[in-house]
Amino acid sequence: MRSKTNFKEMNNMTYQMNHRSRGGFAFLATMSMIVLLAMMASPIVVAETTPKAPATETTPAAKPASSLEEALKKLKLPGVKINLKERCVDVDSFICLDHGALELVVCTKDTKEHESIIAVEAKVKHIHTALLLLGAKAGNPAMRKPVNKERTRWVHFPPEGGPVDVSVVFKNKQGKMVERPISDFIKAYVDEYDGYGQEAPSEGENEKFPTNTFLFAGSILHGTGEGPRRYLADQSGNVVSLATFGDELLCLPGVNSHAAGAFAWQVDDTHLPEVGTKVKLRLRPKVAPAAGAVPGK
Repeated sequence: MRSKTNFKEMNNMTYQMNHRSRGGFAFLATMSMIVLLAMMASPIVVAETTPKAPATETTPAAKPASSLEEALKKLKLPGVKINLKERCVDVDSFICLDHGALELVVCTKDTKEHESIIAVEAKVKHIHTALLLLGAKAGNPAMRKPVNKERTRWVHFPPEGGPVDVSVVFKNKQGKMVERPISDFIKAYVDEYDGYGQEAPSEGENEKFPTNTFLFAGSILHGTGEGPRRYLADQSGNVVSLATFGDELLCLPGVNSHAAGAFAWQVDDTHLPEVGTKVKLRLRPKVAPAAGAVPGK
């Protein structure tokens, strides 16, 4: 794994808490729920001007869709689908890299495809909204905050957030749709001259990436004054990261250096579709069932 690094290696701008508003994310979560509830409460117009013919046994009435399903159909998040059956978020994506060192697993289109496996064709803030609507808990990326006016003393905050499993859905060579954990496409980085990255895998670990679960850090809302705040992951392209950037949507626990020579992981193309292949990035929050819920329902 990557070694933990001092925050001084990071860009101070990324980690300053005064550029982040927790209230902004509370507002985002609240508005997401208000929009969804409003959709669910909106009346469905049914033609009542003509009496309906009595239903016969041979033509049973169609079963109405649930209010939640109807509401989600009205929710416009381009490139993002809330999959109620699988309890996950599916994002339109494509394979953008099949070899080389990795700092990210997923980026946005036209940003960091040279160091990511997958590029998404959606806004990161829309993915964030979809995760919230499934009950995922957003936290914060790794950052630091000054504790005095002179900015000579800082408090470090590790990344936090609810766990989210990351996988990829695609059509295999036999034409069958399959879902594979993202860990299937990542292995230990081996430098041509220096061997493994900073920490070589133990014998028997098979050099494989150890997890497909990331933290829902939730990026950062940045802005000053009365103007609109910006969702930084939509600007940086950092969606699911291996290295710590401080503005990613999903991240690993701890702080992981992206300094030169600190690479720890690279693409494993054993089961990876060809570059350019359209796939679905699947994000499945690990959300505890509601009290009184019946398992499997």
